[in-house]
This record gives sequence, structure tokens and C-alpha cells, in this order.
Amino acid sequence: MASMKAHLPHGSVGFVETKRFTFAEPPHEMSLDIGGKLGPITLAYETYGKLNREKSNAVLVQHAFSGSAHAAGFLPGQDPLKEKPGWWDFLIGPGRALDTEKYFVICSNVIGSCYGSTGPSSVDPGTGRPYGLSFPVVTIGDMVRAQAHLLDHLGIERLLAVIGGSMGGMQALQWAVDYPDRVTSAIPIATTSRHSPQQIAFNHVGRAAILADPEFHEGDYYGWRTVPERGLSVARMVGFITYLSDRKMQEKFGRMRQLASAKASGRQGKWADGTIGQHSSIEFSVEGYLKHQGEVFVFDRRFDANSYLSITKAIDMFDLSGSSGQLAKAFRNVKSKFLIISFDTDWLYPTYQSQEIRNAILQNGLAVACLELSTIHGHDAFLIENEKPPEGGKPGVKNKMIQVVRDFLGNVAARP
Repeated sequence: MASMKAHLPHGSVGFVETKRFTFAEPPHEMSLDIGGKLGPITLAYETYGKLNREKSNAVLVQHAFSGSAHAAGFLPGQDPLKEKPGWWDFLIGPGRALDTEKYFVICSNVIGSCYGSTGPSSVDPGTGRPYGLSFPVVTIGDMVRAQAHLLDHLGIERLLAVIGGSMGGMQALQWAVDYPDRVTSAIPIATTSRHSPQQIAFNHVGRAAILADPEFHEGDYYGWRTVPERGLSVARMVGFITYLSDRKMQEKFGRMRQLASAKASGRQGKWADGTIGQHSSIEFSVEGYLKHQGEVFVFDRRFDANSYLSITKAIDMFDLSGSSGQLAKAFRNVKSKFLIISFDTDWLYPTYQSQEIRNAILQNGLAVACLELSTIHGHDAFLIENEKPPEGGKPGVKNKMIQVVRDFLGNVAARP
């Protein structure tokens, strides 16, 4: 471990521990928005930095759809020279935008997930078997309510900021709306206040691919000791198309073709795409890339298919405007300051949806800055470390995002 520490990148939080917090033990289960209750509930979470004496420097980081609590640093046993750090490592650490010498940063894995928190693959205490499709319907509001229990456990009454991208941005907004006295500021990035029909449609296709997989077994593939690999891979490929911009795909792939070759892992046989004859050995580069992303999602990240169904449905149901259909009403009691960030090539959550949120906030007389950053990367820009700009050139989107987040948090901390 000592030799590994010597190879830690500058500004890294180092080696971190994923912790567990369990609450809502029967008969005190947590009530859910759609009905029913859930308990016991376990949340996986990580913390970075130290909570100050006044407990006023806490920043809650929210992950996107397929994210985990591991937002920064390296887990025990990882080799910093060979393995990747947490998914938002470039933003979290000493001297970084979420400066762990100033802030106490928390990241919690949402309920419904499969990375340590209670979800469909968890054991139902009532049956002794994994929940599967019997796992109750959860909402973004339920995810946030569970996190509030975690903060109570940590002794944090008020957050300096809640920040997240995509589904994480939805949670940041929900936090500001549901807990106005607990949130000083919110930073929703590349997100929306509710899904459009097109956004719901993409998620539906992903869910349909999983449900159509013969290995799904009506959600009880755990008992069959199978995994709906093909369906989950296709679902991931559909999602990944929406994460990239047309410009980025053109730059990265163009219309290049390549020979498809069997991989040492033996996965090529499982992922045969139905092509026949001489055409089976030729594919466009973008096809190979999407197949790779599907394989990584299934085999390396081990994402659970039922979690895919649960979380995407929660995202689709998210609607801050509620039954009134008037988004401004959602912010009537909100007291937070807001920094809203969007990207000009993000066609999954285009800038107009961020502007709708800004307008609703302004109607309530709240402080809000809404920035559109220019990037080639599309929706995934908030997760990507850009290459260094050419000498004398403009900074990449990552550097812009880091700077605006750092400045905004600094101002909020100075005048909470």
C-alpha cells in the first residue's frame, strides 16, 4: 500500500473506504411516493475531507444513472498506475473545485442501484430471495429522502451545496424543493425538470430490450443463475448514443470500417449481431465501439438489469411541475442559490430545459446563474476530462466547469 500511495496523482484524495448505513428497520420502514414502504434500507456512501466544527461545509455529490458512491480516489487494492479513480475524481480533492481541504464531500449510491445500496438484487427479508421485479417502484424523491436519513446519521443539518449531473442534477433540484431549510445552494448540471416524450422513448427502448431477453425470466434471473446479457447490452448501447454528440461521433469514428475479430474473452460469440456471410466480418468503427460499451457495462461493471428498469423508470417519472403543470410553483418555498450548467451539444438534455428551470426559479425571486458551455462531447461532457488546450488557446469544457463551480462555491461559502 505504501508503494501505491507514492504513485497517487497530484490532488487525489488517496485511498478511500466505501461505508454502509442501514436504517428503516421494520416496523419503521420508509414510506414511498408511489405507495408502499421499503425497509430495511442500506445506503453505500463515501466521504472526503473533514466536517468542520460548525458542520457548515458539507457538499453532497449526486451520481448519474449508472454511477456509484465511489466518486473520487482509489479503493483499497487498486493500483493508481493501472486503474481509474472515482467517476468525478477530477472535480474532488485538495485544490480542486470541490476542495477537500475546505469542504466535507459526501457521495451516496441511490436506492434501486446495485452498487451497495438496497435495490432489486438485494435480498427481500420477507422471502429470503432477491427482490427482482417485486422491488417497489421508487422515485427521485424517495432517493433524496433516503439520503436525508444518511445526513441525519452524519449529524449534518444543512448542506452548503448539492451538486450532480444528469440524474444527479434531478436529485439536486429535488433536494432544494423538498428540503428548503437544509440546502444553501444547488448545482444541477446537464439535466431537466421532467422528461420529454423523446427522452422517455429512449429509456423505454432500453427497458424493452431487457424484457425481451430470453434470459430475463420475468426478473428472476438470479434464481436461474443467468443474466440477460444481450438485452442489457443493447439497452446500454441505446443510452450511450444519447450521451455523445453528432460532432463527437463524427470526429471519433466518421464512417471508418474495420474487421471484426473474436476477442480473447470469448464474448464475440455471445454478442453475434445476426449478420451473415461475408458481411459478418466487416463493421463500422462506431458499431464496434457500441458493442464494447455494452460488454463493459455487463461484464466489467456488472450492472444489474432490474436496477436498469427501476432507475430509468424513476427518471422518467420525475416531474417537478407536479399535477399543476406549473414548474414555478415547485420553487415557492425554496431558499437555495442556484448554478445551472448545460452544454451546447447535449441533445439528451438540451439547454432549453435548463433555461426552463432558470425561468421558474427567477419567477420566485431566487438567485440563479445559468451557463451554457461549449463542447464537442455532448451530454457526457460533465464526466469527461478534456485534453489540455493548445498553448494560448481557450480552456476545455472541463476546465471551464471546474472554474465556475469553484467560484460559485467560494462565493456561497463566503456568504452562505
